[in-house]
Amino acid sequence: MGVIKGVLKEELANSLKMQSDYEREIKKLPRGSLVKKCIKGREYYYLLFREDGKVKFVYKGKVPEQEIKRYQEAKELRARYRNLLSRVKKQVRFLRSSLRGKESI
Repeated sequence: MGVIKGVLKEELANSLKMQSDYEREIKKLPRGSLVKKCIKGREYYYLLFREDGKVKFVYKGKVPEQEIKRYQEAKELRARYRNLLSRVKKQVRFLRSSLRGKESI
């Protein structure tokens, strides 16, 4: 039984490190996402983000193609990291409950 607990503790430590790594990577990404609005036939770009629980739009005007691509890549990375973070959080909860002995074998 001691060997299994040791493996579970090691896996928990690895999962906690992965969790902090994913959170750090999410913070590195640019805030919000770009939204294109067509108003009277013209395209305008806005930066969309949340602040104090409210959705904010900040006018960006004409945005270079390079910046549009950067925000699109950041949006995809953020979604991937959030998915991985969700999985690792579930794993951490499971491992902690297993180490407390609440799970049946």
